[in-house]
Amino acid sequence: MITRRHLLAGLAGVSISALAVGGGFALEFIDYTGSELEGLAASGKPYVINFHATWCPTCAAQQRVLDALQSESTAYAAIPILRVDWDSYGNSELARGLAIPRRSTLVLMQGNKELGRLVAETRKAQIAALLDLAGS
Repeated sequence: MITRRHLLAGLAGVSISALAVGGGFALEFIDYTGSELEGLAASGKPYVINFHATWCPTCAAQQRVLDALQSESTAYAAIPILRVDWDSYGNSELARGLAIPRRSTLVLMQGNKELGRLVAETRKAQIAALLDLAGS
């Protein structure tokens, strides 16, 4: 039986695949498993840590906005997004160390320095403003 959760997760995967193939930009989404953060921090380039849950409607809305922004702009597409599954890592050292209050939190980082964050924000202009901090 397909649950709503499985359907939403599948649709999210289809939309990301379609954008990656059809948009012409190299979208970089990395699923967090524990070791990816070190490499991103060492790169010295800005990156986003996205605390999400597959069943979260706010997270899905944020993902749609991130997909749209990254398909519209090579600058946004160049910002890697580390997706941290809230169900698996919501109580992890990473979440506690960054004082993440809930899923649907986006944190823009460069190295180990936080440049900005949004919690439960789904407006395109606000998310774009966060990503714009990567260039400043």
